[in-house]
Parts: sequence; C-alpha cells; structure tokens
Amino acid sequence: MLKAERLQKILDQIEKDGRVVLEELATLLQVSTDTVRRDIRELSDRGLLKAVRGGAVMHAPEHPDFRERQSRDLQLKKTIARKALGFITPGQVLLAGSGTTVAAVMSALPRGIQLTVVTNSFAVVNALEDHDAVSVIFLGGEVNKRSFATAGHETIEAIRRFRADICLLGICSISLAMGITGFDHQEVLVERAMIETSKSVVVLSAYEKLETTDPFYICAANAVDVLITEKDPAARNLQGFIEAGVTVR
Repeated sequence: MLKAERLQKILDQIEKDGRVVLEELATLLQVSTDTVRRDIRELSDRGLLKAVRGGAVMHAPEHPDFRERQSRDLQLKKTIARKALGFITPGQVLLAGSGTTVAAVMSALPRGIQLTVVTNSFAVVNALEDHDAVSVIFLGGEVNKRSFATAGHETIEAIRRFRADICLLGICSISLAMGITGFDHQEVLVERAMIETSKSVVVLSAYEKLETTDPFYICAANAVDVLITEKDPAARNLQGFIEAGVTVR
C-alpha cells in the first residue's frame, strides 16, 4: 500500500470512529506500529488530526464567540435541554456553567419550579429572568466578553463556598482517553471548581464534540455522572462512555 493511501485510510478511520489506536491501525494497514506512528505525526503536523498517546483523535470543532454560538444548532440544543430536564428536581442547588446549551436548559425549565441556581453566566441569568420561583446567585469576577461570563480567582473562590446538588456544564470536547478539555484556560479553571464542589456532574455535548480534544484539561471522562447528547445512547461513540460507568442520555 502506498503511503498516500495509508494516510487517507487513517483519515477515513478517524472520520468514522472519532479516534484511532496505533495497534488497530497497524493491523488494518498491515504495517508496523512505528510506521503508523510516523504517519500520525505527519498528519498531526499538517493539522488534520491530533496525535495523542497510543493513537490520535479529531481536532475539536472551531470555537466562535458566545453570540455566534448562541444562534447555532438551536434544534440540537432543544433536544439536549429536554433530556437534561429529567435530572433537575425541585429544591436543588444547581451550579450552571457558561455554555449556550446550559442557557437553553434554563430557558426550558418549567414555570414554578423551585431551585437555587448559582452561575457565572450572564446568559443563564437572562434565561431565568421570568422564573420567579428560581433563586439566582451570580458569581462575581472578571468578565470574559468572549464567553459572556465571569472567571478568575474571585469566581473560583465564590464557587468553593457552595455545595451543589448538580453541576450542569456545556463542554468544548470530550474523549475517553483524554477526558474533558477546553480551549480557554480561565473558563477551564472555573469549570473544574464547579465539578469539585458538586455531588453530581451532568455534561451537555453535541455529538460532534465526542472524541475531540482541546489544550486544557478539566477532568477525566469517568468523573462525569451523566453525558447528554442529541443522539440515541446506542450511537457508536457513546458505548465506551457507558462501559466506563457514565450514564448516557
């Protein structure tokens, strides 16, 4: 098999499965793992995938600013929001992250539900404006205009004063091997603090973000209690998360 054919097969495989493993590729391509490793390194250098230990994963989707993301994939977010409502019960203290899908969940809350929502997101506050039975606590700090949320030391210290029943996070990328990762270091620190102070972690993710990675580590994949996507739990890339003990919806 010519080198160009090998490279294309690697790209086809990662497009199909979201990730590739060195040993499996070596068997598929009938070459040594060293050859596959060199091929992956070349494709990574060309920006076509991201090399990780033992294989490779897809690059995370692009990260536009909040206002642009807010108007994208509205039906997908409604689907995820409907599923997420099943994990929210009256009387909870809920830590809400700054993602646009989290704001969609807040907008979908039934009128009259009694909750305490602690958030660093201006969009979440806006979504709860007409929910009279929801007590909203806004976390101060430095305003990140790109994410329309606060971050920094003050935000993290404020989070640590709470013990939330549930943490609701929209994420940039998640991989079984690499965990949950993000592209903004300050946001990552805030999300890590939210996870650490919550009894249960519910992650909201578009299916396309599965088996992708970003530069900054948040937590291991199996630190998540619930993973919600727009797909049926039987979808290919969700099975590994189920096997890792994550509830998938």
